[in-house]
Amino acid sequence: MFNHKKIVSTACAAIFAATASVAVAEPVTYQADPTHTFAHFSYDHMGLSRQSSSFENTSGVLTLDLEEQTGDLQVEIDLRSVNTGAQIFNDHLQGEEFFDTENHPTATFESTKIIFDGDAPVAVEGELTIKGITQEVTFELDHYQYVDEHPMLKRPAIGANATTTIKRTEFDIDKYVPAVSDEVVISVSFEGIAQDNDEE
Repeated sequence: MFNHKKIVSTACAAIFAATASVAVAEPVTYQADPTHTFAHFSYDHMGLSRQSSSFENTSGVLTLDLEEQTGDLQVEIDLRSVNTGAQIFNDHLQGEEFFDTENHPTATFESTKIIFDGDAPVAVEGELTIKGITQEVTFELDHYQYVDEHPMLKRPAIGANATTTIKRTEFDIDKYVPAVSDEVVISVSFEGIAQDNDEE
């Protein structure tokens, strides 16, 4: 004979398990680790060399739902923190002909879509704003890693390296084109630490 109580109990357990799995799949917010999150840019300098520089202050927040394969990324770059290795050149790039940091101290990126291949994100589409001008760009991920526990901070963590190529003339930064290349490669090294709900 059928055991009605056992069937009901089993059904309740299945419903509870499904509910629990939904709860686990909730989006997680990762705050950028400022000591391991940096933006870099490189360009061709008159055919003589490939120059690379960075921004020392880059912040960001990533909200990611790995189960649903959705998410949102916001990054802010302090253009005043540009580091070329020479202070005179740092000051030069902050002038009106380049970043114009007096009027536009930051650049921002806001995602519109995170693209997955299997279980891992492989690209992030979004809007990049420099000098008040917004263009659609796609950052391609050449590295992605998720860990359940950061070895030092003891929280889930995500790391990634992403790259995109822009034309600086599209952002009103056309000084010395084409002697200095119009195309600039922007790369971001990102490490994010999971936040507790009360920290979000």
